[in-house]
Amino acid sequence: MLRDVFSSRFLRAVLRFDASTGYGLGALHLGVPALLSQVLGLPAALLQVSGVMLLGFALLATALARADRIPRGWLAVLVLGNACWALTSLGLLLGSALEPPFLGQAYLLVHVVSVAVLAAAQWAGLRRLRSSAAMA
Repeated sequence: MLRDVFSSRFLRAVLRFDASTGYGLGALHLGVPALLSQVLGLPAALLQVSGVMLLGFALLATALARADRIPRGWLAVLVLGNACWALTSLGLLLGSALEPPFLGQAYLLVHVVSVAVLAAAQWAGLRRLRSSAAMA
């Protein structure tokens, strides 16, 4: 029982962290895309689109963190979205026509690592939800 409470609390904390970073970065991408574009060497349009997507991910993560019972299907959507985000960031870093300066490369690398860690933590939570549902 304590294990289930801890895993649920941990998953909710991960979801809240994911939401808070999504809101912050989404607002940043939408609020100052021209400045970020100059500093990071990434197209302003890409930053604006990603800002909208970040806010969408943040809304989903917030809804999941606040739910009485976390819906496994929607959690799987968030995990898949985060995994795709990390892979897309890696693709922009390694295999695109973009050639961002050091700060842009560092920004993308932070996205790759941090979002992959979030996806892994959420995946672990999803597996726990599946196993606890199977045992119930």
